[in-house]
Amino acid sequence: MQQTVLIIDDEKKLCDLLARIIGLEGYHTLSAYTAKEGLRLLKTQQVSVVLSDVKLPDFNGVALVKEIKKISPATEVINLTAFGNIRDGVEAVKNGAFDYLTKADDNDRIIPLVSAAARKANLQFQMMEQGSRKDMPGLSDVIGQSPAIREAVELARKVAGTDTTVLLLGETGTGKEVFARAIHAESARNKGPFVAINCSAFSATLLESELFGYRAGAFTGADKDKKGLFEEAAGGTILLDEIGEMDLELQAKLLRVLESRTFIKVGDTKTTAADLRVIGATNRNLQQEAADGKFRSDLFYRLSVFSIPLPPLRQRRSDIPVLAAHYLDEFGNRAGRTGLKFDAGFSAMISRYDWKGNIRELKNVIERAVILAEGDVLSAELLPADFHGDRSADASLNMQSVEKQHIRKVLAHTHGNKTETARLLGIGLTTLYRKIEEYGI
Repeated sequence: MQQTVLIIDDEKKLCDLLARIIGLEGYHTLSAYTAKEGLRLLKTQQVSVVLSDVKLPDFNGVALVKEIKKISPATEVINLTAFGNIRDGVEAVKNGAFDYLTKADDNDRIIPLVSAAARKANLQFQMMEQGSRKDMPGLSDVIGQSPAIREAVELARKVAGTDTTVLLLGETGTGKEVFARAIHAESARNKGPFVAINCSAFSATLLESELFGYRAGAFTGADKDKKGLFEEAAGGTILLDEIGEMDLELQAKLLRVLESRTFIKVGDTKTTAADLRVIGATNRNLQQEAADGKFRSDLFYRLSVFSIPLPPLRQRRSDIPVLAAHYLDEFGNRAGRTGLKFDAGFSAMISRYDWKGNIRELKNVIERAVILAEGDVLSAELLPADFHGDRSADASLNMQSVEKQHIRKVLAHTHGNKTETARLLGIGLTTLYRKIEEYGI
């Protein structure tokens, strides 16, 4: 889901400039010129990061941090000031701010800090969601009857009732997190939390502090103890997605968790018990990575006690129609449009397509087609250009015309949000800008 950044600054030009810059990084942005307006927006939308000026016309930005945290504890706050001083910086962090920056001096730090704060907020919102969710889909909810997917489900069902570490193997978009959640739901730990973290989204140092937590004083800015995800997941399950991206040194520390069920927080000297189940997931060939010295062999053998390969969509083509129908109902209901159906051409094309992005790609394509469809029947012309094999000059011109219309419709649907438009179209943001210019949209 696209994350939202709220900028609060009474300097309208600076506020709007920051919104444009941060928006180009892929975030949805909101602007407020007073603290009161910012707090009102915070009450109506899920905001990951707030960038707030310290000197606001109606409130002190350092004190505002506490008010923001009262409304949304998972939201991270970065204070901005034209004239930084140590006392305000210390007070901001004590109030719960993620960081405190001086304008002009720290401009190069804004985007990296927003990125780090957004990742932290995402984890916190995720844990809050897991805590409030009473029911999670189980293995019987996995869609598909092909032999390949049923074999994966049976393997998962056999291991779910144990406390064994599981390694989920499969290409991007094959449903590894869906399987991890289902295994948790059918385990004896299903009353405990389910926590997921993407190991590739963090630097080695940040990932270590997120997983293990830290003691106050462990490093600059660590003014109080912080629980890590191993502690947050106590009694439940943690999914380490993209585990093949983990730093070698951190892999050694993870091995200790798996072998001794204990870990040491950053800056601590004593061990903490790790009462949790670990599920790893990767799209890499870890056996080959271990042979090449890019992944620890001992960790690979410990993780792969029970491996479950998840088949790519092209190896379970008989499941494509039922998956497509499921997502058609889902997105049709969201849009308030029931009774949608595919025509024969649409069904034929999606059944023979290779689906390099697997189920995730299929889901995005169906969502896009529902947005673009003007009637109740979804035809093949609503599919992206990659689906159409004819590359003759006439066909190319026709496809360009269709693509132009598609881009226009999706832009209208997203109210001009180019980041969301690019996501729905399955293209990069720079590609979208190029096509907008090329087609004169």
